Amino acid sequence: MINPTIENSWKEVLLDQFHAPYFLELKNFLLEEKKEHIIYPPGSHIFNAFNLTPFDQVKVVIIGQDPYHNAGQAHGLCFSVTDGTPIPKSLQNIFKELKEELPFEIPQSGNLEKWARQGVLLLNAILTVRAHQPGSHQNKGWEIFTDSVITKISEEKSGIIFLLWGNYAKAKKTLINTEKHHILEAAHPSPFSAYNGFFGCNHFNRVNEILSQAGKEPINWQL
Repeated sequence: MINPTIENSWKEVLLDQFHAPYFLELKNFLLEEKKEHIIYPPGSHIFNAFNLTPFDQVKVVIIGQDPYHNAGQAHGLCFSVTDGTPIPKSLQNIFKELKEELPFEIPQSGNLEKWARQGVLLLNAILTVRAHQPGSHQNKGWEIFTDSVITKISEEKSGIIFLLWGNYAKAKKTLINTEKHHILEAAHPSPFSAYNGFFGCNHFNRVNEILSQAGKEPINWQL
């Protein structure tokens, strides 16, 4: 199910993880889960964030927690949903903030692949979930894997912009070398917390300012 059909640059960077004992246990857990339950996202989309944003193209990292757990939503990118799926409330709030910061037209689709293809790694900490059971694949090994992803980016790259929204994402700050990278923190865009510091964070403008100052192509956030 998760023989890593993953983009080559990531496969090289993460090769030690794919052979680690915890990852073999995670793979066996998922194989057993699939016998009894529906798992999201589909197997071919589990590593979508990596396949759409190769290691050498990463400019920005947005960290989420858990995939969406209802049918047709999750496709391997944090906060993103497939075309034709109702836009979740957190993503609606992300779009509202974009509209405040930029000339941004709120789209009909919540598919963020266009961001991923421009170097925005949309990384959930946990890459799978049992249908209709949020958090059901916590502490099965995914967090070890994605922490290693953040660590590899921190160690092997420089000038990456990390967007840490909410306490769960902010806890990943300990994995990032703050002398080499940029960290922008805010409340989570969830309806429960967006008014406590996500709205007005100006992160999308700041990202493009930082990229421009570094001589890199800014992100076209319009979908």
